[in-house]
Amino acid sequence: MIANIVKPGHKTRGVLNYLYGPGRANEHTDPHLIASWDGFAPDPGRDSEATLAQLTTALDLRVKQARDKAPKEHVWHCSVRAAPEDRALSDEEWATIARRVLNAAGIAPDGDPDACRWVAVRHAEDHIHIVATKVRGDLRPARNWNDFLRADKELVAIEKEYGLRQVPRGDHTAAKRPTRAEQEKARRTGNARTSREHLRTIVRTAVSAATTAAELFQIIEGTGALVDVQYFPSGDVRGYKVALSHDTNAQGEPVWFSGSTLAPDLSYPKIAERLTATETKLTEQTGTTAWRRFAVAVDQTPDHLAHDEDEAGQAHITVLAEALDALPLVAPVGLRPQLVQAATVFERAARSRIPAQHQQAQATRCAVKAVLREPAPQDGALLTIVLDALLLAVIAAQHWHRTRQHHQQAEAARQTVTHLRTAYRATATEPLTTLRQRGGRLNETLRRRQENTLRRALPELAEQILAEPGWPSLAATLARAEAVGHKPTALLTQATVRKETDTATSLSEVLTWRLHRLADLTAGTTSSAPASPSAAYRPINTRLQRRTR
Repeated sequence: MIANIVKPGHKTRGVLNYLYGPGRANEHTDPHLIASWDGFAPDPGRDSEATLAQLTTALDLRVKQARDKAPKEHVWHCSVRAAPEDRALSDEEWATIARRVLNAAGIAPDGDPDACRWVAVRHAEDHIHIVATKVRGDLRPARNWNDFLRADKELVAIEKEYGLRQVPRGDHTAAKRPTRAEQEKARRTGNARTSREHLRTIVRTAVSAATTAAELFQIIEGTGALVDVQYFPSGDVRGYKVALSHDTNAQGEPVWFSGSTLAPDLSYPKIAERLTATETKLTEQTGTTAWRRFAVAVDQTPDHLAHDEDEAGQAHITVLAEALDALPLVAPVGLRPQLVQAATVFERAARSRIPAQHQQAQATRCAVKAVLREPAPQDGALLTIVLDALLLAVIAAQHWHRTRQHHQQAEAARQTVTHLRTAYRATATEPLTTLRQRGGRLNETLRRRQENTLRRALPELAEQILAEPGWPSLAATLARAEAVGHKPTALLTQATVRKETDTATSLSEVLTWRLHRLADLTAGTTSSAPASPSAAYRPINTRLQRRTR
């Protein structure tokens, strides 16, 4: 059950016209009063002799009496909506809910003879509207400070008492939603997303790729977006704002958005905490490929979330979001839609009230930026290994948020898992088939040795794994690890230390790819590459122009 308290207004009649009218698309049915401040307010919906003018006059009585002492924006308007799967509530139940919300919000405290005048109107099965005038009987303004939080807390109790769906609550770290005007403008211009949403994606992706502020603004400009950078007298960056070149106001000027209005973590000070001069570190890393380092770094995320302090854990979740933002830039074309959706959904899981100690996650951040400077893996197995690591890391992030009562973030992570699983399945089919065929070709002696290895290392899980379709793939992986000098028993023990293995749909697949990461067994796993691999992402060398406004 969700409450929405809109910005105060000054026209009581205007709100009532909407509530008792047909709605924007004739969606209002049987508008009628279900409760009021004294139980005797006129109801233009069901009383043929009552009028909207009478109801407006009754609600505005104290506003008129208070004259210039009344708030200019005196109309308090709150809608309360049930979840789609909730049962239909009766008018009496909705009336009780309205009174509880008004009491919690401070508009009409229980037992207060001077409480504000109000009405509750129902014109649909699943929600009601509460309208009040914010002048008390003693002609003082209503005491409704922090009304939304207090009303929302009351709705949590109502959900439990009425057996309704318990809606995940936020912590005020969500990105600002597009306004109705922005949404209408996007529809008029034929755009699927508003300018605010489009720019948020552009900036988030640029942050995942950039190593310096100058590079950040170059990347944003390279997308065709406009950047206006503000500076301190010292020459240091003070802030920035962005706009789409085709999005203008009535005067033909660009519609600008500061970073903080895109999302709380996209203000320049927040970005500066994450941006580091990693270019030298990127070039110094040698030996294994950037994609291999990336997979290993992401694979360690569940351990960090399980054992590190909360501030470090939040830092690793922030970097995980950067990894998801970056991956569509270099992934094969066919995977990009699911990866973009995963990144978009996980954006909500990237932030919480816990401050991030970003220095704790710098190694992973360097690995994210490094993969953008190398082509996507030609080997389908390596891309599968990366996606498997990301999938397990997001599952761990979901658990991390859930245990800390971060309801919206946990739900966002859960939805992200769905998109990542789809991308994983698209890449895993070929390498798993190849590994399964190799496992099927193992001679009897080698096959039994791998079974015995599994039973020694994981006695409680062995029978489950042996019964899975993925066991031949794991057996082939164990045989290969042994052939290149690793001890399979030790590898299996190390691979199952992680707690998230009990959430896997196929434990044998999880272990197969984890062994590949631990023992670097990627080369030669598959003989062909995924279709249409992407070239390496290259930061755009657009000259940053310093603008002043």
